[in-house]
Amino acid sequence: MTRPAGIEGGHPPQNFSDDAWIEVLSAVDRTYADLVDYQERLEQQNAQLQEMRTFLTSILASVSDVLIVVDRVGQIEQVSHSMARLTGQGEAALVGQGVAGLFDPPSHRRIAEVLHRIRDRKQSEVLEAGLLTAAEVEPLDLSVAPRLDDRGRVDGFVLTGRPMGALRRAYSDLSDSHAALKTAQGQLVRNEKLASLGRLLAGVAHELNNPISFVYANAHALERYVGKFEAYFARVQEGASREELVGLRQSLRLDREIANLREAINGARDGAERVRDIVEDLRRLSSDGSGEKVAFDLADTVRIAAHWVLRGMKQPVTLEDGGLQVARVFGRPGHIQQVVMNLVQNSVDALQGRAGARIVLEMTCDGGRARLMVRDNGPGIPADLRTAIFDPFFTTKPVGRGTGLGLAISHKIAEEHGGTLALCETTAEGAAFCLDLPLAEGGA
Repeated sequence: MTRPAGIEGGHPPQNFSDDAWIEVLSAVDRTYADLVDYQERLEQQNAQLQEMRTFLTSILASVSDVLIVVDRVGQIEQVSHSMARLTGQGEAALVGQGVAGLFDPPSHRRIAEVLHRIRDRKQSEVLEAGLLTAAEVEPLDLSVAPRLDDRGRVDGFVLTGRPMGALRRAYSDLSDSHAALKTAQGQLVRNEKLASLGRLLAGVAHELNNPISFVYANAHALERYVGKFEAYFARVQEGASREELVGLRQSLRLDREIANLREAINGARDGAERVRDIVEDLRRLSSDGSGEKVAFDLADTVRIAAHWVLRGMKQPVTLEDGGLQVARVFGRPGHIQQVVMNLVQNSVDALQGRAGARIVLEMTCDGGRARLMVRDNGPGIPADLRTAIFDPFFTTKPVGRGTGLGLAISHKIAEEHGGTLALCETTAEGAAFCLDLPLAEGGA
């Protein structure tokens, strides 16, 4: 092998200076350093890529929602483990299939239309589709987003969906539970009202017995008067003489009995009207209040409910209700009556065996609201119990004397009417409860 001229024996050419060789060696060093740096950056990028791939794989394995990655024509490229579990097919078996084939026939057209629109608009869309699972068709709340390449063109799609079947079943169960809760609440209200009415039976019997006895006595008197008049008119028809009729009239005392007859009729009518009023009050008091809300006079409702509670009491209790002004509120009168009965009944129970027992009812209207205060001169409520008095089943009464539901139900009823029920601070002795309700339009 011949060597080029000038490099005999491996010596450098005589025409290259030392500076030129130094520059060449420096360029070689820089190139090598750049290669090393590039290799290090390439290894770092490969490590980051592998880390990202591992991260995405873990996401696909752990995500509970359905995740499907498809290409531009709708062929599946990758799916999440949850998708494989729902369909009962392996991930490898799903790759390469058309995405529309995973859904029920009614969903095919909707999915195709959504993919077509996204190709043009490059905007995500949401639809509902039925996924064909191993057991049934599972409704999915499906979100479809575009995948864009480096030039901003749609290169594929990402479909994410959340199964709606379990959510709908949970919502249905929740709705059933809520309906059952409302039914139980209504039953508690009715049971508490029946318990209150049961305590009034003795007073109701006494109230009805007096007017009925009055009517019965006047009916007997009317029967006696009718007998006398029948005897007199019988003699008239038989042609008795005038002197005989005058004597008979005097002996039967018909002139006096005519005046008594009018009194007996008036008395019987008054007694019957009294019975009618009592029955009407009872009917209004026992209504369950589950009908439509109406505008009614709160003062009249309070007065009737309070007096019915006191009618059934054996001990003397003074009721002061002179401070009740007309106030029309909007709601269910039966429920508000129940609240008032519970408050008055609690005051009566607190006043048991107390001399000079007194219950005061006061009502004011201000700022579009009516405020009723039920106050007694009993022992009051200890400070350590005030935070618990509205808790269900909390009671300070002996066993058999109360259910502990009265104040809890009353508090709930007040809230349902847009009002409040609270224990009021007062400088007077005893306890005071305040019921606050919104006035109806023009109710003050």
